[in-house]
Amino acid sequence: MNELTSSMLRHRRLPPLAALRAFEAAARHLSFRKAAEELAVTPTAISHQIRLLEEVLGMALFVRQVRRVGLTEAGRRLYPTLRDGFDAFAQAIADLSPQRRRKAVTLTATTLFTARRLLPALDSFRSDHPQFDLRLHASDELVDLASGVADIAVRYGAGPFNGLVAEPLLSECFGILCSPGLQLSSPEDLKRATLLHVEWSRPDLAPDWRRWAKLAGMADLAVEKGPRFNHDGHVLQAAVAGHGVAISSLVLAAPEIDAGLLVHPFGPVIEGETYHVVATPENIACADVQAVRDWLKATVEVR
Repeated sequence: MNELTSSMLRHRRLPPLAALRAFEAAARHLSFRKAAEELAVTPTAISHQIRLLEEVLGMALFVRQVRRVGLTEAGRRLYPTLRDGFDAFAQAIADLSPQRRRKAVTLTATTLFTARRLLPALDSFRSDHPQFDLRLHASDELVDLASGVADIAVRYGAGPFNGLVAEPLLSECFGILCSPGLQLSSPEDLKRATLLHVEWSRPDLAPDWRRWAKLAGMADLAVEKGPRFNHDGHVLQAAVAGHGVAISSLVLAAPEIDAGLLVHPFGPVIEGETYHVVATPENIACADVQAVRDWLKATVEVR
């Protein structure tokens, strides 16, 4: 290294790191909103940091359109360098932090999500990442990731996930499910069927019969009648056994639907919230937690 190069390295003139991070995340997602969710800030903060970076560089990095953004030529040139640089930073920090290397990464999710989406894919994680061990923690109670009980989580809802790095994983939807033996062919058939109910812990997010009947325009459907269950897995079992008709996750009931044990005879469909993969900023910098995150996005995410 000559004297001129050494002098240049000692006097690097770089834009603020926060602005570079905001640009990299927004360019990767092509979305200010998703970048904000990942960095646990507001979309307005992302927009402010990117405008600051554009002012420092003296050029536009994004083409801003209604409800979408795209990269300019300058943005396309800058993005790969920043992406690779941040990846290298994260890997170097993980490699230099042996005290943060755990015997196993603990992933927490709801009981039904764990059973339906994570357990069937567990062998693929072991095959793709033999150097890391993964433990699944199934709980319908919210786990505080700062407590050390779990290192990474799948959470359902719109957020915000304060203090956590969050990435959208999977969109949920709910619909009518029943045994094919019930031979339901139209909403009118529900008037002679047994309606099965789940007692949701979050009534505000509940895809219940009242919501479904309103969407279907069936004001005369007896939406309060029928047996009730305290777990969505139990109501699916009851539906498979032919005990009645359930409103349940079309995503998580996919194994029964594919096997012909349950059918989704007609709509409408209730749009749900989004599942996110979340972790603390400290944990997501570790290579083993990153491996779990990448595995989730590859095996669980529906594009």
